[in-house]
Amino acid sequence: MPIPKHLNIHLGKKNYKFDIVEHKKVFTAYDLAQTLGEKLDSIAKTLLVEADLPELKKKGKGHYLVVVPASYYVDLQKVKKALKAKKVSIAPERVMKRLGIEPGALSPFGSMRGLGVLVDKALLKTKDAIVGAESFTDSVRLKVKDLVAAEQAAVAVLGKRNKMRLQAKPAKKKSVKRKVKKGKAVKKAAKKAGKRRR
Repeated sequence: MPIPKHLNIHLGKKNYKFDIVEHKKVFTAYDLAQTLGEKLDSIAKTLLVEADLPELKKKGKGHYLVVVPASYYVDLQKVKKALKAKKVSIAPERVMKRLGIEPGALSPFGSMRGLGVLVDKALLKTKDAIVGAESFTDSVRLKVKDLVAAEQAAVAVLGKRNKMRLQAKPAKKKSVKRKVKKGKAVKKAAKKAGKRRR
């Protein structure tokens, strides 16, 4: 499942410099790190949260994407403090479906759907990060500072390092399917893929 067309268009509009990283089908950031032989700190995981904000009392809950390194877990109390919210919780799957997001395939590109983005300060220690691309077989590698700037993300301390200190083991070369496409070449690749399907 390649990255969706609407995400490709969004990345182009925002002038992101990025690479598409193809890999075997994975469902977690930890599995992605193992598959690519990358450190957990260079993989970003994204969670959708809903927050009760005083200014949204009549409208209901606000939804935000929280982005942390894969070696961290999201601390909802810290997110609550960063948002100055009354309450923060992880959004249920039905909310994701309503927003047009497949559960488990989140990307940190909140401006594509009118969602606020919060980035954990620890992720800024990584120059380049691999982020979700609304696909289980493709991810995007980009500069963290570009993500923060393009998404107008708020930067705060949002998580805690996982005490188990899990580190991904380098994957065996034979089992890794790793193909990188440059961002500008993506349109050509998408056209070729469309022709093949016909």
